[in-house]
Amino acid sequence: MNARPMTSSPLTEAKRVVVKVGSALLVEADGQIRAAWLDSLTDDIARLKAMGKDVVVVTSGAIAVGRKPLGLTGKTLRLEEKQAAAASGQAQLIHAYQDSLARHGIAVAQVLLTLSDTESRRRFLNASNTLETLLRLGVVPVVNENDTVATQEIRYGDNDRLAARIAQMTAAEALLLFSLDIDGLYTADPTSDPEARHIPVVTSLSDEIERMAGKPKGHGSGGMVTKLLAAQVCMTAGCAMAIARGRDEHPIDALLSGARCTWFVPDEEPRAARKRWIAGTLNPRGTLAVDAGAVEALHHGKSLLPAGVTAVEGRFERGDAVVVKDADGHELARGLSAYSAKDARLIAGHRTQDIEALLGYRGRSEMIHRNDLVLTRPANGHA
Repeated sequence: MNARPMTSSPLTEAKRVVVKVGSALLVEADGQIRAAWLDSLTDDIARLKAMGKDVVVVTSGAIAVGRKPLGLTGKTLRLEEKQAAAASGQAQLIHAYQDSLARHGIAVAQVLLTLSDTESRRRFLNASNTLETLLRLGVVPVVNENDTVATQEIRYGDNDRLAARIAQMTAAEALLLFSLDIDGLYTADPTSDPEARHIPVVTSLSDEIERMAGKPKGHGSGGMVTKLLAAQVCMTAGCAMAIARGRDEHPIDALLSGARCTWFVPDEEPRAARKRWIAGTLNPRGTLAVDAGAVEALHHGKSLLPAGVTAVEGRFERGDAVVVKDADGHELARGLSAYSAKDARLIAGHRTQDIEALLGYRGRSEMIHRNDLVLTRPANGHA
């Protein structure tokens, strides 16, 4: 079954948490936002932040909220009508989150993404940097799919997988998937099979686990199938994921107190998974040669600054993987470049404070940030 008991909750240990809220949880059948429930959720979020954790919310509900003001209730919506409802509903949703979190003095920022934004490495990096900046400023980003501009071909279609991508993008340690009545994974559909058993912990997604998926219910678009797809993304990224029931107020508090759920637990932490991805999965598009000072700095866990770069080879864009080599041509590291090859050549060998004058815009201080870089050769040897 690939399941085992767990000694401590990943939520307690996590420094960064992504919380996914389903439509049926947040919105009544008549299109009204469940204000009391939302207040209880934001009370929980405030508690997480008081514990020193970063929090990102991925929310559904824009279309469900936006239908009634546009007179679109009681019918199956065409794509353009869904997009119109989303445009109306997004404004109401973000204001609801803003007002609720303001009770705790917590600022909110709206982030709208499409599937292609998270599949394109350059846009992935841009979104990741934006989210990282918001979290550093103490803001709670509220993320939703950008239904207003997305077509069927570039939509996630559910926010479970979007939430998993956000967890990957922000190197979160825990993702909480809350839905109306699902309190985890069962060996069979518990509504039709009295012998179905709840599975508290899953450590790998075997064929047996995947066969347990059910079908979507209610006006939310996610079901167990999409939740297992989200779990696959999370576990690959080193992020633990919980499937939990959220109908009652204070759902995060309930998880902290040991409420029933299913945890999908990865073998490694997000930072280790990201480093492995950079080191072995990506195909490098170029090379940066560096001087002895940069070599020493990298071995001390520092970022690669433009001043330490002596040469730039290849054709690459911002966010592409590059190889870092020392003066003898030995590979030292691999990482994601913060600049295109064209711009990297212009700033190579220059001080950080000169970047704006050289490029005409204020870019990143680092050529490769230490979070986007992994050493592939030890300090006194060759790989």
